[in-house]
Amino acid sequence: MTDRNAKIAVVTGAGSGIGRAVAVELLRAGWSVALAGRRPGPLAETAALVPGAASLAVPADVSRPRDVDALFTAAVDRFGRVDLLFNNAGTNGPREVPVEELSYDDWRHVVDVNLNGAFLCAQAAYRRMKEQDPQGGRIINNGSVSAHTPRPHSAAYTATKHALTGLTKALSLDGRPYRIAVGQLDIGNAATDMTARMRAGALQANGQVVPEPVMDAADVARTVRHMAELPLEANVQFATVLATTMPYVGRG
Repeated sequence: MTDRNAKIAVVTGAGSGIGRAVAVELLRAGWSVALAGRRPGPLAETAALVPGAASLAVPADVSRPRDVDALFTAAVDRFGRVDLLFNNAGTNGPREVPVEELSYDDWRHVVDVNLNGAFLCAQAAYRRMKEQDPQGGRIINNGSVSAHTPRPHSAAYTATKHALTGLTKALSLDGRPYRIAVGQLDIGNAATDMTARMRAGALQANGQVVPEPVMDAADVARTVRHMAELPLEANVQFATVLATTMPYVGRG
């Protein structure tokens, strides 16, 4: 059990990329963080980036209900409560596959991780936040600029990110009586392994392949921390943080 005044977060997809950056930002700011991801090794690497901080690595596949329940049970057993869920785990799926060639298995995998996983984690967090004392907490869903404007050949990813926006709105409404604030951060071209190919060249709506700018994932992490540390009486419902000159406004 940690200090009762400490804030407790669960970060999914914490073994790499944006999840790792956010976990590190929160740990350095004094949060206690349950680090969730499929592979134990990268979770341990994330924890080691902030020596002495209060972290807990919990291997979990967010698309599996039992894994998600075990994750939140472990977090509450260790830290006593959950104040924040950064619902971050996700996958792009196959790259630039035309819709007529997208297999059902690939479609289902993206839906299972990006949408079903986000729902399962939000549901588990909601249950703890509703029952704990003091009541309440915050959920921040990792959306994408693809929740607004798609890239070519991205049907599965784009559909799940649009659906996540609807989930965010519904959770935000349903959480009001229980002091559960829910918001979404839509991110564009943070520099991670997932976006590395964009610097070499990404397919555009006009058919050209053009290198795209990226931004430091630490800038995303600072935005998440700002949202997370607001009092529960205030909420950033939707925010967008992106590489300034990436092709998003006017993408197509």
